Amino acid sequence: MNLQLRPDLPGLTGERPQAANAPPPERPRVLVVDDDDRNLLAIETVLEEVGEVVLARSGEEALRHLLKGEFAVILLDVYMPGMDGYETAQVIRQREQTKRIPIVFLSAVNKEAEHLLRGYAMGAVDYVFKPVDPAIIRSKVAVFVDLFAKTKEIERKARHEQALLDAALRANAERLHAEQELRRAEERQAAIIRSLPIILYLEPLACDTRCPHFVSGNFEAMTGYRFSEVLESPELWAERLHDEDRARVLAAVEERDRTGRLSVEYRWRCADGSFKHFHDQAVLLQDDNGDSLEFAGTLTDVSERKNLEHQLVHAQKMDAIGKLTGGIAHDFNNLLAAVLGGIGLIERRAELAPEHLKILAMTKHAAEQGTDLVGRLLAFARRQQLKPGNIRPRELAEAVDHLLAHTLGGLVELDWRVPEDAWSAYADPAQLELALMNLIINARDAMPEGGTITITAGNRSVRGENAAALPPGDYVLFEVLDAGCGIEPANLEKVLEPFFTTKEVGKGTGLGLSMVYGFATQSGGAFKLKSKVAEGTCAEIWLPRATAPAEAPMPDLADGGGTAAAKLLRILLVDDHHEVRAMTAGMLQDLGHTVTEVASGADGLALLKDDPTAFDLIVSDYAMPHLSGMEVVRLARQARAGMPALLITGYADADAIGDRPEDLSVLQKPFNMAALAAAIRRAGEVDIG
Repeated sequence: MNLQLRPDLPGLTGERPQAANAPPPERPRVLVVDDDDRNLLAIETVLEEVGEVVLARSGEEALRHLLKGEFAVILLDVYMPGMDGYETAQVIRQREQTKRIPIVFLSAVNKEAEHLLRGYAMGAVDYVFKPVDPAIIRSKVAVFVDLFAKTKEIERKARHEQALLDAALRANAERLHAEQELRRAEERQAAIIRSLPIILYLEPLACDTRCPHFVSGNFEAMTGYRFSEVLESPELWAERLHDEDRARVLAAVEERDRTGRLSVEYRWRCADGSFKHFHDQAVLLQDDNGDSLEFAGTLTDVSERKNLEHQLVHAQKMDAIGKLTGGIAHDFNNLLAAVLGGIGLIERRAELAPEHLKILAMTKHAAEQGTDLVGRLLAFARRQQLKPGNIRPRELAEAVDHLLAHTLGGLVELDWRVPEDAWSAYADPAQLELALMNLIINARDAMPEGGTITITAGNRSVRGENAAALPPGDYVLFEVLDAGCGIEPANLEKVLEPFFTTKEVGKGTGLGLSMVYGFATQSGGAFKLKSKVAEGTCAEIWLPRATAPAEAPMPDLADGGGTAAAKLLRILLVDDHHEVRAMTAGMLQDLGHTVTEVASGADGLALLKDDPTAFDLIVSDYAMPHLSGMEVVRLARQARAGMPALLITGYADADAIGDRPEDLSVLQKPFNMAALAAAIRRAGEVDIG
């Protein structure tokens, strides 16, 4: 179909004009479909300023262009060879991507209603008849181009706005997430602070008493008071300071106002009446100009640390006292050994008048009382010789009850509470009996008007850390409970020290509780005292549970019979203490033995080096300078294998003597003739060869 150009169309020539510049790629595109190149050229010339014109010479070529991009409008010739305009429009309307593109039919002949209706039915939005008026076609196309451009601008703005909205939503979501994380972090920090024994506070610069206006942490758990109660009673803080700390702490607070810093520890009485140790620290906060704002501080509960420090100091003190006591007991034992040995020699060798024998007996009795006193000191120093065995609590209760039946008097009643399933304890039975007797007698003295003393035995298992500071394991707990006058808090730990007593002069040595403490500790257990004034005292002895049948205890050398050995021996006596050595030598000579005395281990070993067979037995003091008795025996047996030996000692060092050979006996000072004879017989059982 030929497109007839009107003669008034300006600027039309037979040549296609060359565009000075290529249209920008974002210009709306117009698809022109016609099988006549002249018509295409004419329309392109008319519309090139309106938009980018794309030319197609058939319906098939038009469809290929539609697959490659979008168009603002399609100018479609109705009559074309092959696929005509109606068929092309029908295909365009069937595709989802192109069905909304406006189609303007170009027609030269058919203006009948039938053809128009068919065109509109195929999706046309308008008809343009040839010859085409350039102004009309430009106007019609410009409307669709503008509509397309505005639609694209709206879509672009919508996409931009959607992008902004999405960005805003993401920003809000991120901000919400950050706020949630911050809130969770604050909650975690608050929970951590509440779980710690610490309070954070802010306090104004000027206030007559302590008046914080902000507190963070579990204030009520630490003090027993709600923070509101403190705000209502500003004087509460100062009133509940410990009397001994008040002046020092108030002075430190005044100093804080001058220096801008505070660091002070003090005791503070909580709502339940108990005292806690607090460490109060504060610093002055300033603004950017250096002006003072307020004090920021922490209040830390250091009670546990203070208790641990106190326990450590107490343990170190008790250990130091124990070492001192053990040393004194050792020296005192040497003196008693000399006194009792001398008395024994006088009894056997001298002919005395009855009145003189009476004085000698009184002297001997006083020395034996000193021996008992030394035994208590050794118990506290944990250096006594124990003979542990299995102790059944029910049998122990019967034995102690029988021993005290005529001692307590009619005003005091013993209430034994020992369950049938109570475990057996592993300890020295005699020492445990003595410990319980001491505790029961103390309980009786605390109730001068009489009452009931309750003694219980129970099974306890210790796991992890515990108040008694015991290793994990099973224990038997013995408790002695009275309803007496109680012990003052200041004296509660002092009563464990040797010679400390609250009783009247002459009514107590102050060694009972110290002996119990030393016995329980040496036995692998613990001793604890809990007491309230005017309410009573509870004494606890913790002892290890017996896990296996006890070994047969060593025979008590003091009970050995006879005063003569099975055979007479050549004895090398080694002792650095002159008086004790002389008394021991006298006893051995009275037993019929031949004795050679030396004052040091080196001198004794020198004699053995000259003739290892010159002696049948070595009797050596254990604690001597340079060479101990154990070293003397070890070196002597290097010179002569299996050399019989006996150690004598004023105290038992468990670590050293506990590693002694099985055939090496130990005799405790002071000893009498019978004990010495039994020990010599026991040592003489070794093949002398």
